[in-house]
Amino acid sequence: MAERFDAEIVGADSRQVYRGMPIGTAAPAAEELARVPHHLVAFLDPSERYNAARFARDALGAIRAAASRGRRSIVAGGTGFYIRALAGDVELAAAPDSGVRARLAREAHLHPPDVMHAWLAARDPSRAAQLSVGDRYRVVRALEISFAGERRAAESEAQPSLRDAGIPFVKLALEVDSAVLDERIERRVDAMLRDGFLEEAERIGSSAVAADAVGYPQALAYLAGRSTFTELRASLVRVTRRYAKRQRTWLRSEPGARSVAASDIENVLRTTLGW
Repeated sequence: MAERFDAEIVGADSRQVYRGMPIGTAAPAAEELARVPHHLVAFLDPSERYNAARFARDALGAIRAAASRGRRSIVAGGTGFYIRALAGDVELAAAPDSGVRARLAREAHLHPPDVMHAWLAARDPSRAAQLSVGDRYRVVRALEISFAGERRAAESEAQPSLRDAGIPFVKLALEVDSAVLDERIERRVDAMLRDGFLEEAERIGSSAVAADAVGYPQALAYLAGRSTFTELRASLVRVTRRYAKRQRTWLRSEPGARSVAASDIENVLRTTLGW
């Protein structure tokens, strides 16, 4: 579709953003990347954390850059929360700030409870009134929440969504027959195992942030001798089917999404978007 409609592709997959995981994440192959410009694919180290807020900023930047070249954008991928954040259909909470948490822990160690409570009263009087002076844990937690609220407000002002930016978009949820999907999943699992998925999982290791992607825990368990190869294949099929079911459930509740048969996508793009 990108080739047909002069568009660039923006990946919306929370695991395809990582380098060195093309087999397990079904990242675009080299020949696909050569045919159409792709964004937000294989650009992070597997040890680095990524989140919906950062994705929304990065994706919006990629979409604007494509528009500056006179090209459309197709955002495609299975991480529904990322797409919802980009569209502006969800309020993103501030990520935990380890620096703030460490600082508050030090302050609580250095100062008596009444000082910490007075600090909270100055920042959030209503919350402080609900907590006793001696409830050190909840006072410190309330202080952390108050700092997070400030940061969230600052981030929301600096992080427009597609809707905030006035960029028109349409959400399309592709429908595939369940029997066809099950067959594709089995074929994909066999291809993964044939193409070196176990070696890829071993290279990524269990300590990487990205190692919780579907299939990697099962592969690492097999490599550790906790399952047979037959059990591994069966578990990969099972967890992938469960993931596909969760995705379909999510899509049914996606605000403003239009369900279309995958085979009808070209016609829908022409009639809905005027492409």
